[in-house]
Amino acid sequence: MPIYEGATVEDAIRQGLSDLALTAEQVTTTTVAEGKKSFLGLGKKVARVQIEPRVEPVATIEPTPVSIKEPEEKPKAASDEETLTQLALYLTAITNALNAPATVTYTREQDQVVVHLETEKQGMLIGKHGKILNALQYLAQVFVHRLEKNRLSVVLNVGDYREKRQLILERLAQKTTDKVKKTGQPVFLEPMPAFERKQIHAALSKNKLIQTHSEGDEPYRYLVVEPVKK
Repeated sequence: MPIYEGATVEDAIRQGLSDLALTAEQVTTTTVAEGKKSFLGLGKKVARVQIEPRVEPVATIEPTPVSIKEPEEKPKAASDEETLTQLALYLTAITNALNAPATVTYTREQDQVVVHLETEKQGMLIGKHGKILNALQYLAQVFVHRLEKNRLSVVLNVGDYREKRQLILERLAQKTTDKVKKTGQPVFLEPMPAFERKQIHAALSKNKLIQTHSEGDEPYRYLVVEPVKK
């Protein structure tokens, strides 16, 4: 989920609300770390907060009421087409609740479904570094797994964000490789979702001098790139 930083908790919240273009009433805020003032310039720590849009209003939207909350009983397995139709309604309701209505379309590639959200407010559905889009993708994947017996993999895209992000990750992988080779020391990348960690891992997998592994707990799990031990 999105994490924002500031000199104080209030500053971090203001930064997050500004980036998301939302009000305090439209989000849920969790303090991850309190800010700490420095003494003579030493020991200063920034405040960190987690901010995520509230989606409870989804349950009241017509024509198909939808709720983010966990169902008391797991529904019976649905066919692929039924699942994707329900997913489209689900995402339409969520984007409406976020005041960024989107038209939902999808393309199917074997066991992966790429869902396209067409909207005039792309920034609100993408968020800083794609954090809102990744959160929506997580919700979509959970929704599909509750209905679909074949466990389809879901990727959400707004405009060409995923394509641009992949290029950024490929450049990051190359830059990280160069740094590891130059210093001989491991490099710790910023936390990112599992599918992005897999993209970097795949980009580096053919390099026999470099190895990668993940550390930490979700959603703060990160990738470590290091030289192969001789």
